[in-house]
Amino acid sequence: MTSARIHSWVTCPQPNPQASLRLFCFPYAGGSSVIFRTWSRSLPTTVEVCPIELPGRGTQMKLPAFTQLQPLVQAIAPVLLPHLDKPFAFFGHSMGGLVSFELVRLLRKEYNIIPDHLFVSGRRAPQIPDPKPPIHALPEPEFKEELRRLNGTPEAVLQNAELMQLLVPILRADFAVLETYVYTTEPPLNCPISAYGGSEDEEASYDELQAWQNQTNAAFSLQMFTGDHFFLHSAQSVLLQSLSQELHRITS
Repeated sequence: MTSARIHSWVTCPQPNPQASLRLFCFPYAGGSSVIFRTWSRSLPTTVEVCPIELPGRGTQMKLPAFTQLQPLVQAIAPVLLPHLDKPFAFFGHSMGGLVSFELVRLLRKEYNIIPDHLFVSGRRAPQIPDPKPPIHALPEPEFKEELRRLNGTPEAVLQNAELMQLLVPILRADFAVLETYVYTTEPPLNCPISAYGGSEDEEASYDELQAWQNQTNAAFSLQMFTGDHFFLHSAQSVLLQSLSQELHRITS
């Protein structure tokens, strides 16, 4: 295995060369490509699922995590280009939603390439400022308390000092990416946007998700699922069912 492969941003757990569309999936803060490893079983056979592995985790564990959004998307774009030789779409949850949105804007600006569809999940529209104070630089006890409130880190992990020693620097970096983000106005995208939300998600309300409509000249849809910020896991089967229907429409 070459070092380039070891440090690859683009993973593909179930290669599908016959697929007519690639779906690139971007994880939430602290998450890795593993989140999406079984998705291809529930999505159309016309789709090849390609989770993105960000530096600091998984096969990219030894690379430093990014702490700002623009350098992150500028690093992803050239790595992604060789994989954009067929129709593609982006799916991003929470931080992944913001990363995928800014990546679409960068690809449009620098390469004149646009995806067939952008799926954003559990993330308020980018033009809406973060109403909460930043947490990425909080002292350890307060930082862990915020993680507990978000409900994305299992209690067993929060209590495991060794695991937290590995996880906290990645989480701090990812929250810095989100909390130092500054939205700039650009024309709306020409690709459809589908937004997904959790009915009890305090990080992205219905209205904050609906505001994604302002970011596209094409079709927009919003669907809510039962659950908090991590409905991506708790409501995974119904989410993937909905995603499948959208992908069928794109590829048929």
